[in-house]
Amino acid sequence: MGRLTGKTAIVTGAAGGIGYATAEKFLEEGAAVMICDVAEDRLKEAAETLSAKGKVLWQAMDISDPEAAAALVKRTAEELGGPHILINNAGITRDAQLYKMELEQFEKVIKVNLMGTVVMCKAVIPYMMEQKYGRIVNCSSVSALAGNFGQTNYASSKGAIWSLTRSMGHELAKYGITVNALIPGAIETPMTRAIPDDIRAKKASTFPMRRWGSAREVANAYCFLASEEASYVNATSLVVDGGYL
Repeated sequence: MGRLTGKTAIVTGAAGGIGYATAEKFLEEGAAVMICDVAEDRLKEAAETLSAKGKVLWQAMDISDPEAAAALVKRTAEELGGPHILINNAGITRDAQLYKMELEQFEKVIKVNLMGTVVMCKAVIPYMMEQKYGRIVNCSSVSALAGNFGQTNYASSKGAIWSLTRSMGHELAKYGITVNALIPGAIETPMTRAIPDDIRAKKASTFPMRRWGSAREVANAYCFLASEEASYVNATSLVVDGGYL
């Protein structure tokens, strides 16, 4: 416990699922946390619940909006300090086979998943450079490495995030900022729980561990990369998929 004491973290996509579990884990480890999401009602409810764990602020926003991102980071710095940690967890899907996919579906996923990550990084980097310290963790996916039927847009966005992470890590290391990527596999979230039970069970039977991962297990990995335990880990990725790849 206390691995993030004295640190301030921003966690995107935190109204539920992995983002919520990550915010909860960070608060338990001593961090102050700013959570954001587009789902205002669920985000407010999440913040109210999380407040029992520590100091948490919330802000409903679109992460691909540069002005909203700048305002969020400014508010975080003024009210919580830092920020020292950025967890780019937010992401969306708009699945369809490419030949049936509307360009709007492709563009929307790229805008939120990739450009949202870029926008949040650009907003937070000046603060981290000034304090000569920062931990940025971007969320990629096993889809980026293995591909996934019906997810050319999603896989493309997550593959680009992996390349972005590598380049950013090289650029920012001299300022005391590490940049890494997390690569989750099949994880139990509100979104995946919408998949029919029989299909979920059939898919789980193909995994080496014969089960889906939990949001908490991903949060634990985020915490490691955000902590001093990972101080010499940079421009790389941590796969959390139970051995799927």
